[in-house]
Amino acid sequence: MKINFTPTDYKLQSVASGNIFNDRGWLLDPPGESKPSLIRALYKNKQLQLKGQEFGLYTFADWMPVGRMLKGSSAPVTYKSIGLAKALSLENLYITFSGYWPEKGATMPTCSFKETEAYSVGGRMTDAQKSKVLVVASAGNTARAFAQVCSDNEIPLLLCVPEANLDVLWFEKPLHSCVKLLATEKGSDYFDAIHLSNQIIGLEGFYAEGGAKNVARRDGMGTTVLSATTFIGRIPDYYFQAIGSGTGAIAAWEANLRFIEDGRFGSHKMKLMVSQNHPFIPIKKAWEAHSREMLHYDHQEARCHFDEIDAKVLSNRKPPYPIKGGLFDALSDTGGMVFSATNHEARDANLLFQEIEGVDLHPAAAIATASLIKAVEQGLVEKDAVIMLNITGGGEALFKASHQLHYLKPEAILPTEASITEIEQAVAKLNW
Repeated sequence: MKINFTPTDYKLQSVASGNIFNDRGWLLDPPGESKPSLIRALYKNKQLQLKGQEFGLYTFADWMPVGRMLKGSSAPVTYKSIGLAKALSLENLYITFSGYWPEKGATMPTCSFKETEAYSVGGRMTDAQKSKVLVVASAGNTARAFAQVCSDNEIPLLLCVPEANLDVLWFEKPLHSCVKLLATEKGSDYFDAIHLSNQIIGLEGFYAEGGAKNVARRDGMGTTVLSATTFIGRIPDYYFQAIGSGTGAIAAWEANLRFIEDGRFGSHKMKLMVSQNHPFIPIKKAWEAHSREMLHYDHQEARCHFDEIDAKVLSNRKPPYPIKGGLFDALSDTGGMVFSATNHEARDANLLFQEIEGVDLHPAAAIATASLIKAVEQGLVEKDAVIMLNITGGGEALFKASHQLHYLKPEAILPTEASITEIEQAVAKLNW
């Protein structure tokens, strides 16, 4: 069935200055401004109108900065919890699930909400971007999502991933040759993969996806809140999610502000309740120190903590926390809190969720669930509050049980301190 898709009408705005400007291509920073700031999309349609299930994720395109619709997308699914809600004595617990759970209508083959980012970023691409190679650094789920989406839509992509995380790059079928992978050697972490990607985007023919600075990434992630709020009929009171960079929480805050402007779903701000995997907790430490700036985190200590945690996707050492419009502002504006949970607590939460909700969780989603349990035990949420639990990935065991897996292999594994010459030589051997 052919679907007619109309590009979204929007402008961009600097959070720091309030300046409004057109999206002239792949803007990641406000033009002509020296103060670091995120930019936001201002959509012509102030009231969100859903387009229908046949549009997949693009049912939310009114509030996505996209000019085209890629094939194969799925939207997050929201439902009212019975099992977990009863176990925690909560009256209005809503779960927004992004992953693979056909019984609930969730059909994301990478089992992660990172697909929402990839389809939105791909939908924002202009003709200028299509002729170059997109570069994405990732600790796992983002790489798998972008690889699948770019493969299915034949978008040239170069991934940079730590060697220790290569086992997460599994797929239901071999990928298109437009997707390539470089890895940083064992002992490296997400920070090292980001450093490698930054070196590559300085080379001709490559461009950065942009991370949190890319409005398409944030507004893609924000579709989880669009799903929950339109399903519930009102803005939630609390929002629970595990974070590495905190980009998803920033996106949730921005979606909340759009719903307030919409006028049909309430005028309140949901409290951001975000969590990290102990002992990798740099955001928690900065927030509890009332510091807008991130605190010093020794490289070696960070790498050791990275090795210890189950939820390795939550391991960003330089998150968009201090930047204007970033996580510090989001937490401050919503009266948010930052939790942490251990591997053991997350594993227990995963087992509980599987038993009473019926599907397995990604480690990061288990961290969020463990933090919800803590918040309830500590009396930090009211029993009758409307709570959104953002399950950012799940159903992997379910998916793997019914599919034969194929793994993406790296074209090269580079030293952590690789020279620009070594990087150039490795890149030169790649053919799209």
